[in-house]
Amino acid sequence: MVCYPSMTDADLEAVAAAEARIHPFPWTRGNFADSLVAGHGAWLAQEDGRMTGYAVMMQVLDEAHLLNISILPELQRGGRGSALLNQLFDRARTHAATRMLLEVRPSNASGLGFYSHHGFTEIGRRRDYYQTHEGREDAIVMVLDL
Repeated sequence: MVCYPSMTDADLEAVAAAEARIHPFPWTRGNFADSLVAGHGAWLAQEDGRMTGYAVMMQVLDEAHLLNISILPELQRGGRGSALLNQLFDRARTHAATRMLLEVRPSNASGLGFYSHHGFTEIGRRRDYYQTHEGREDAIVMVLDL
């Protein structure tokens, strides 16, 4: 059974460990903890009690900002990311959001394809937003009307 419980402090070690496996420049345990303290929405994706992914979303007025969405590497490309994203769309709409924003690396071809497939479109760039092994990389800012 798939469920999407809220992330808690007790989940932070497992989430940070998963994040380190998924991303070359991962969020730290502290980044996730700060998100919880700030009151951002943070959820786990679980199947039969086992974490399969997680997401963090901030909402200000009618705008939701997807800060992090991740599925464990061995479980990617099986529809879990789409299911989690759809949960986030529903949660954002429930709290009167009319659009969702996110940033993605230009070098993240699979992420760009995933977001485009779900209707996000590019609206701008943030210069030198992401760290890379060679320095910095811009972020593509994308939006979806909910």
